[in-house]
Amino acid sequence: MQVKEVMTKHPQYLDADLTIREVANAMRENGTGFEPLGDGSKVTGVITDRDIAVRAVAEGKSPDDKASSIATGKALYTFEDESIDDVLQNMANEEVQRLLVLNNADRKDLVGIVTLGDIADHCNDDALAKKVVSAARHYH
Repeated sequence: MQVKEVMTKHPQYLDADLTIREVANAMRENGTGFEPLGDGSKVTGVITDRDIAVRAVAEGKSPDDKASSIATGKALYTFEDESIDDVLQNMANEEVQRLLVLNNADRKDLVGIVTLGDIADHCNDDALAKKVVSAARHYH
């Protein structure tokens, strides 16, 4: 199975100039906990609900500070033709539960987001289910 078979397609960017409050409101409206931040058509970082809840509060940020000030600048990604096994290993190694999905190494267009939940929803055998559990072990 490949990433393109399970990913959430057509993700939207949030503008990197938005405030923490605006990103939090967008997450609430979209029912998401992860948003890519962009400048034009380029991903400049990613922000999670955990970044807002933990990093912003711990650093004494105001809700009106730029979201980019608490975002993770290194956006981790995979390609849509990668195997699910490779993606799960990558997630486990990086201790993340979401990856941006790019179309290919040449163009690098954002085409989706893949999460542990997306993969779990498509588990059709015990071996894959065990790999999902293993990738999620670092979450307590």
